[in-house]
Amino acid sequence: MDSASTFGTVLIAGVGLIGGSVALRMKNLLLARKVIGLDASSQVLNNAIALGVIDEARLDVGEWLSEVDLVVLSAPVSALPDLGRTIAGFTRPDTLFTDVGSVKSPIAEALSHVPNFVPGHPMAGSERGGVEHATGLMLQNAVWVLTPTDDTSLTALSKVRALVEALGAAPIVMPPDAHDALVATISHLPYVASLALTHMVARDERLALLAAGGFRDLTRVASGDPRMSRDMVVENKNALRQALRRFRRELERLEAQLEVPEELLEAARESKRTRDSLPIVRRTILPPRQDLIVAVEDKPGELGRITQIVGFAGINIKDIEVLAIREQGGSVRLGLETPDDVERARSLLEAEGYVTRSRV
Repeated sequence: MDSASTFGTVLIAGVGLIGGSVALRMKNLLLARKVIGLDASSQVLNNAIALGVIDEARLDVGEWLSEVDLVVLSAPVSALPDLGRTIAGFTRPDTLFTDVGSVKSPIAEALSHVPNFVPGHPMAGSERGGVEHATGLMLQNAVWVLTPTDDTSLTALSKVRALVEALGAAPIVMPPDAHDALVATISHLPYVASLALTHMVARDERLALLAAGGFRDLTRVASGDPRMSRDMVVENKNALRQALRRFRRELERLEAQLEVPEELLEAARESKRTRDSLPIVRRTILPPRQDLIVAVEDKPGELGRITQIVGFAGINIKDIEVLAIREQGGSVRLGLETPDDVERARSLLEAEGYVTRSRV
């Protein structure tokens, strides 16, 4: 599928904020001829129909799933594996599957047997949950992480990657465990920190009187759906525990620096430099990439092997594209950050027998 292709029938399994936003974006861009919503709540489905998010509503799985060309699993993280397995029991072998869960390792492992499943996570959202707050613009220029495994076919990855780009997002490919370690620090740790801070305020009404805009901004994520947020951090508890240990060490270091003002000043300067250098989402131009083209055989495990060789060396794959697939094989484009990354990746892959060429 290229970015101009459309799906006949798309299933949004779990019609909430992200699932609803995917549905709206696909409908607005004419990427689907029909969008079906599957949800356990009839009220959610009625709202989704009334808002024009979906074309048809379903409360239960059944033989009707044989008409579905694309399944987007967008239920809470803890429910995704069972939901995916149940749906896969009714779909065709060529039906494409992806998900939008914020934790990837358990989902990727649980659904590894599902044909054409590509785990994914759009890094987008809001503290306001529910289909009522869905908007297609939420996905525009969002980073969308794809986490293929050894069981992920190159063809399925290519199709999902093309869909992500057609939705206006920026795909990045990495192993599931690498994704979970990263989001534990940049997403799940801030949520837990927000809980701790708001609990302190809740237990001392004097603090609530003084909690102004800065405090509200810092603790915004605590306003998210409690059950979904709980499931999110529990499903990633091992990686989150490691992030919490690092966070405690940072707090202890800062506490010690209260006695050394010059060190605390330098810590503040370092934090300002880091915070000021964080990228701002732009609506037009994405950062340039340096490309490495890798010739591959079309057989299970090849994509996982390539990403592991590069990832274990600490080289970040910013995006990936399957350029061609034939019976004899094809080629994959790795989008890397720097020319040095290209040369390092080339050396590692060629040492393993791959044929490569660069395209800067």
